[in-house]
Amino acid sequence: MEIFFFSLVSHLFLFVLYWVFPVESVFLPNLPALETNPSFHVFDQIVSSVCTKSTRKGHLANGSNNIILNPTFEDELSNWSGKGCNILLHESMEDGKILPLYGKFFASATNRTRSWNGIEQEITGRVRPKLAYEVTAIVRIYGGNVADANIQATLWVQSQDINEQYIKIAISQATDKGWVQLQGKFLLNGSPLKVIIFLEGPPPGTDILINRLVVKHAEKAPPPLRPFMKNEAFGVNIIENSNLDDGINGWFPLGNCSLNMEFGSPIELPSMARNSLGMQERLSGRYILVTNRADTWMGPAQMISGKLKLYLTYQVSAWVKIGPGSTSPQIVNVALSIDGNWVNGGQVEFNNESWHEVGGSFRIDKQPSNVMVYIQGPAAGVDLMVAGLYIFPVDRRARFKLLKKQTDKIRKRDLILKFASSKANNVSGAFVKVEQIQNSFPFGSCITRSSIDNEDLVRFLVKNFNWVVFGNELKWSWTEPQQGNFNYKDADELLDFCKNNNLEVRGHCIFWEVEYAIQPWVQGLNKRDLTTAVQNRLTDLVTRYKGKFRHYDVDNEMLHGSFYKDRLGKDIQATMFRTSHQLDPSATLFVNDYHIDDGSDVKSSPEEYIRQILDLQRQGAPVGGIGLQGHIDSPVGPIVSSALDKVGTLGLPIWFTELDVSSANEFIRADDLEVMLREAFAHPAVEGIILWGFWELYMSRENAHLVNAEGKINAAGKRYLALKKEWLSRARGYIDVQGEFRFRGFYGTYNIEINSPTMKINRTFVVDKGESPLAINFDL
Repeated sequence: MEIFFFSLVSHLFLFVLYWVFPVESVFLPNLPALETNPSFHVFDQIVSSVCTKSTRKGHLANGSNNIILNPTFEDELSNWSGKGCNILLHESMEDGKILPLYGKFFASATNRTRSWNGIEQEITGRVRPKLAYEVTAIVRIYGGNVADANIQATLWVQSQDINEQYIKIAISQATDKGWVQLQGKFLLNGSPLKVIIFLEGPPPGTDILINRLVVKHAEKAPPPLRPFMKNEAFGVNIIENSNLDDGINGWFPLGNCSLNMEFGSPIELPSMARNSLGMQERLSGRYILVTNRADTWMGPAQMISGKLKLYLTYQVSAWVKIGPGSTSPQIVNVALSIDGNWVNGGQVEFNNESWHEVGGSFRIDKQPSNVMVYIQGPAAGVDLMVAGLYIFPVDRRARFKLLKKQTDKIRKRDLILKFASSKANNVSGAFVKVEQIQNSFPFGSCITRSSIDNEDLVRFLVKNFNWVVFGNELKWSWTEPQQGNFNYKDADELLDFCKNNNLEVRGHCIFWEVEYAIQPWVQGLNKRDLTTAVQNRLTDLVTRYKGKFRHYDVDNEMLHGSFYKDRLGKDIQATMFRTSHQLDPSATLFVNDYHIDDGSDVKSSPEEYIRQILDLQRQGAPVGGIGLQGHIDSPVGPIVSSALDKVGTLGLPIWFTELDVSSANEFIRADDLEVMLREAFAHPAVEGIILWGFWELYMSRENAHLVNAEGKINAAGKRYLALKKEWLSRARGYIDVQGEFRFRGFYGTYNIEINSPTMKINRTFVVDKGESPLAINFDL
């Protein structure tokens, strides 16, 4: 999180408080604990609104555009109420140890018996639909023997048809030591009957204290600048003496380990670097041997301060090896310390004494003062060997040229349009115009029940995607939050929406293996009852929706969690697959996990994923597809492609199931998105791409959207649309003397128009996937 800077007035005010009152009453170190990065300008406005004259009863804060009435409690508790609890007004607490950070008063929500109890205010009629609102609150907790707890700002919305909806706005960890800031955004779609904002979250018995609440139309951020890049040294290694031609000069030991130069490492670049750099001189065969390692972080290091440039994507590559003595798999990590912040440059896990490739990527968006690269990871006492460390900026445009050729090869087909007519002379020489109207390749997006109430979002979705996946509405925690209390209404409504708009649907997910995602009542079951609950979940869900979901993610993220496996045995995951197939043989059953494609997580390397899938197949699990989630930052094409190549050896269709890229600069975001879309579309094993949303405030990651909250398409959205347009074929020309017209086009649906002095005809045809030329006959 960025540190919050205060105005000079604020500093002087707080300086006085520090001297007059105990430190804990103005506990500033917690203020930067934000849900989203704040805007300096927004906060200055908030400070100004608090420091102006008191609000009059029932009126907004003076000049702040705040839709909250009595936001700083100057009119006592007017317009506020308790949600299932009592609320009190305070000037101080704990004999003056707890004081308001701003203004004269604060309020408490006390006698809380449920986590959802808190302080609330109705904002019906003051909040407008399809406008993004920013929420900022100053909060803390008190009592209940709780030192810290999450406080959440939530919106309760009642629609015109009396349906209820809870929208999480923001969540932040609060403390009993000082005030913290809670900040987030929300967007309403329609014109609801009633809207209430409230604070909730801490355990029962713990009070929520609030000093101020501001809800105002979100400030529009200034348009980002397109990063200026010119004459960049793409492919040039910034590591000094990488080949050790000058011994170990330029290198130093991190910690009290020893560095020596030895011979016998590979002389070829690792494959991912070779795919980026092309033909390069061979490595020298020299490597750094690290001995006397007393801790995991000890290894060879080098300062590279001043060598990194803003916004360039850097690829990391090296050969690594460990010495004898390890009894378990060891992790080797290329790391960077950038002004004291750790950055993962790639990591690999292995348990043998062979050389292994490690690769990753990173990017910086502000100029650092001190940068160190170092290699670490094996257990203390295990020797480490490093050869051919390369860190270099990648040339994405050069890679795109290669991918365009590959795309043309695997996503297009030669076409022969043959025309016959009773008047042969009228056919030859006629002008032909061919326009592809839809590419048959699946491009999809995540949607939610609340998102389809936004008409603008729906228009963009239906126009630009042909598949969808539900964000939460099919998950067990959503469909059965309490045992026996079922909620299929949201999933049913989403399915009806998809059917009405000709959208194919993935089923995400039947189970989720990570414990934090599993509802408490399931976590509390014994083995026998859990076995019954799992079988009931399979039967209820898959039978209810038989034939309606083309895919199922059967047990999500099995590389990162093992809840069901630990409690029900190793074969439970294969049983889930087998039972799902028995209940709905028409659905393709997927594994689904993250970080397969970026080199950043040893739990989910391509090799680990392959091992898991093969193990499932050996147990009889009918695994039909491989899901790569694709939540990725700073992607490098050859690293992504290498993962696809490896996983593709299994011969199963690969889908990017939850793709998003995140960058505050929308132009960088557009570049990252283009990398992922081109790599996926150019790879023969990839059969579909699903984005994990596209509309701001309807995505799980910030700075990943293609369309802003109020409907403006940003640079990333424009790049997506440009690629979709690029992947539609067009052809113009004349029918030859044999009555034929030839071209090469993408798979999908086409319109054709034939014009001659005696006729004008329009037809439609479809190009299916195939390697041989496709002949299509037209009887004119």
